[in-house]
Amino acid sequence: MVTTTEKDGETWFQCEECEMLFDVRADAEAHEENCDTDSPSYLQ
Repeated sequence: MVTTTEKDGETWFQCEECEMLFDVRADAEAHEENCDTDSPSYLQ
């Protein structure tokens, strides 16, 4: 599920699995469908 959060005066969309932030809801939803929290491909 994608949640919204306020940061720096803007609304961001957050993946609940890995907590990665997106500025576009559609991008967050697409990411979440393929999110692999066991081995993320990026550094947090």
